[in-house]
Amino acid sequence: MSTPAPLSVQLYSVRDALAADPDAALARLAETGFRAVEPFGLGVPAIAADERLARARKLRGSLDAAGLGVSAVHCGLPADLGALAEEVAALGADTAYIAVPGMVPGFDNDVFGDADRLAAFADTLNAAAETLAASGVRLGYHNHEFEWARLPDGRYGYDVFWSLADDRLVAELDVYWAAVAGVDPAAALAALGPRAVAVHLKDGPAERGKPQTPLGTGDVDVAAAVAAAPGLAWHVTEIDTTEQDEFELLAANARYLVENGLSRWE
Repeated sequence: MSTPAPLSVQLYSVRDALAADPDAALARLAETGFRAVEPFGLGVPAIAADERLARARKLRGSLDAAGLGVSAVHCGLPADLGALAEEVAALGADTAYIAVPGMVPGFDNDVFGDADRLAAFADTLNAAAETLAASGVRLGYHNHEFEWARLPDGRYGYDVFWSLADDRLVAELDVYWAAVAGVDPAAALAALGPRAVAVHLKDGPAERGKPQTPLGTGDVDVAAAVAAAPGLAWHVTEIDTTEQDEFELLAANARYLVENGLSRWE
């Protein structure tokens, strides 16, 4: 039996608390038991490179004070990939995920429904992955639900994207958004195979705009998804929107995963 993957937490889950008092927010996550986090907002093309690097270094200082490491980051794709690599390195990470196509200049979320634009998007990420690899950064893609748009020939854009992706590109599958798209997360992970290196684990009604709920209370079979990908490097807890206290829900989800032998504390 394989060892469960370690837990991390996507900082977007506590974005409001993080903006108000980053040190307090990070300390509360550490008190919950987390030892790794997944920052977001790196590589934003509209922000100057020196400002982005300063923000990354400031966050690294706060993470150090809280005793937290970094599992990976979410980012955009600026023109200067060397500057992005510096941001990633400043946080002590080696993997960066593009979280939405709109963070890549020239593209938007509709790209997964257009075969020609999707091919151009895959080419752009392939080239970026090659460049970043030379700086020790692994590039990946993180899904929402719109990636499962149908192309004119009936195929899912998500599947075609990965057929065009270079072997350097890795996947972080968000099981909740796959379920919202009407896709079985376990089947999606099985199809990705070793390309999938991390997952986002959350639950709730599989419908965009609905608040997320504790693991085991919604439409996502988290246990089946985890079982379909035993070789993942990270299990990342996240909340997009909820009617509960975000910190309490993250803690409850972490307990669920650990107590059921699905994940482990880092």
